[in-house]
Amino acid sequence: MSDSTEWSFPEKQRPDPSALRFDLTAALDAVVAIRAEIPESAFTAGMLGTDRGGNGIVIQDGVVLTIGYLITEATHIWITTQRGVVVPGYPLAYDQATGFGLIRALGPLAATPLARGRSADCRRGDRVFLLGHGGRSHSLAATLADKREFAGYWEYLIDDALITTPAHPEWSGSALVNEDGQLLGVGSLLVQEAVEGRSVQGNLSVPIDLLEPILDDLIATGRSGLLSRPWMGLYAGESQGQLVVGGVSPGGPADKAGVRESDLVLEVAGKRVTTLSAFLRAVWRLGPAGTRIPLTLAREGDVRRVELASVDRNSLLRGPSLH
Repeated sequence: MSDSTEWSFPEKQRPDPSALRFDLTAALDAVVAIRAEIPESAFTAGMLGTDRGGNGIVIQDGVVLTIGYLITEATHIWITTQRGVVVPGYPLAYDQATGFGLIRALGPLAATPLARGRSADCRRGDRVFLLGHGGRSHSLAATLADKREFAGYWEYLIDDALITTPAHPEWSGSALVNEDGQLLGVGSLLVQEAVEGRSVQGNLSVPIDLLEPILDDLIATGRSGLLSRPWMGLYAGESQGQLVVGGVSPGGPADKAGVRESDLVLEVAGKRVTTLSAFLRAVWRLGPAGTRIPLTLAREGDVRRVELASVDRNSLLRGPSLH
């Protein structure tokens, strides 16, 4: 991502404080910058890098909410406030199912926590705001373009993902708020969205309603309290009505079972699947991590049946350590 000092939104794209129902300055104080260092030996280092940066949101005294891929396997985390105060942080949790990450600040942040709203109450066409660290010049007046299911090739699926336009360039961990300044979601991805017959860039945010049932457990134990989903190490996508394997994680369950890039996924436990979301739901219905996953594949015209010994993905990740 770009250095936050090198860009700013044009004035007309920024929220107008005089027209808002909430205190923009106070809301912006709750948005912090996150910088995480990850060792080269970490499981996610090759895909996500070893030096990660983005945003976080103060949601309780000393607790910062962000998007989990920024902090997974981090050995060092630094939190920078709106006033330039730098505080070390400790990775409390990364929830694979939602994608949320939590950080414990190891020093005072002097920021009022941002109030949380209900993402279930927002509707397509609503005026919303994306707040990034760096003040009003890094804040964007936006529109909720869509609420829809989103499936990610890395074995990720959420209902009612929030899609906003125009795009915020520093989306990772940014705060999506409503017209009352309440937190609706946390920025996760840059996506292409169809708007009025055009393909435009937007942002996908994870809805805040997914956090409420698991927040206390995440803070107390680092886990959601729910059974871990079976992880296959299989990266699949949809192409021309078919479900195609784009790759497998080296040494992962799919790799060990003989799944290969360009295989077509036809069935899960004998039931036909044609979309990524249907595939993931079918796998997760079979049971928690450790469940054996029967797949029917097609490779160069031949039909093959394999059985994956799924694992808990968290078991592969480097755990946090407090220095």
